[in-house]
Amino acid sequence: MCLAVPGRVERIEESVAVVDVGGATVRVRLDLCPDAVEGEWVLVHAGFALEKVDEEYAKETLALLAEMDSLKDALPEGAP
Repeated sequence: MCLAVPGRVERIEESVAVVDVGGATVRVRLDLCPDAVEGEWVLVHAGFALEKVDEEYAKETLALLAEMDSLKDALPEGAP
């Protein structure tokens, strides 16, 4: 299973974007999403921006990921 997470493009340097993903700054390639511009949201996987997404979708997805993270503490010890 692959997981792509939304991030907001902070700046672009040629074909590389500096993207804020949940407060962490990462550098991602724009080869698959060359029309992305600063301020837009993109899905990031394995160092690449895969596609642009709207802000509502991005924020909803980040909230769901945060909720999943908070639920891990409720799992019994040794659970995957």
